[in-house]
Amino acid sequence: MSRQTSAVRPAAALQGTAPPVQSFDDLDLKLLRSLLADSRTSARGMASELGVSTSTVTARIERLKRSRVLQGFTATVDYQKLGYELTVITEIIVSKGKLVEMEKEIARVPGVLAVYDVTGEIDAIVISKCRDREGLSRFTKGLLAMPFVERTNSHVVLTTVKEDFRVPI
Repeated sequence: MSRQTSAVRPAAALQGTAPPVQSFDDLDLKLLRSLLADSRTSARGMASELGVSTSTVTARIERLKRSRVLQGFTATVDYQKLGYELTVITEIIVSKGKLVEMEKEIARVPGVLAVYDVTGEIDAIVISKCRDREGLSRFTKGLLAMPFVERTNSHVVLTTVKEDFRVPI
């Protein structure tokens, strides 16, 4: 079996040096694809599907977890069926020098799915789920009450055409 590798280099932190390059071969990528399709698939099932031993699959998954490429296993949930009627995209402008503190605080708020630093006229974007307009009002007012948040601009999603944060690899 030939071993084809592709290097993946995560962005380095501003204050640090670049992390070592992590190499992934075709088997690693096939394992990740299998887990993305169904994270309940057993090591034995993946081994059979990929033509390798169960211990090879287990060792590779452990290595992917240690390297933080594989950060967990999760289910795909229809949040609307659980009563979360609103998806909200919020643009945030933050006091100078306080972006990291603000992002960490917002990331802990229940219902927040993603917090992004962005380029442009705004500083961050937050994706969140709210049960109703009252929940959205509490969420927005909570953001505005944070000491580093200067301004917000919220967008309520009218129709979700696609919502899947899994990227084909």
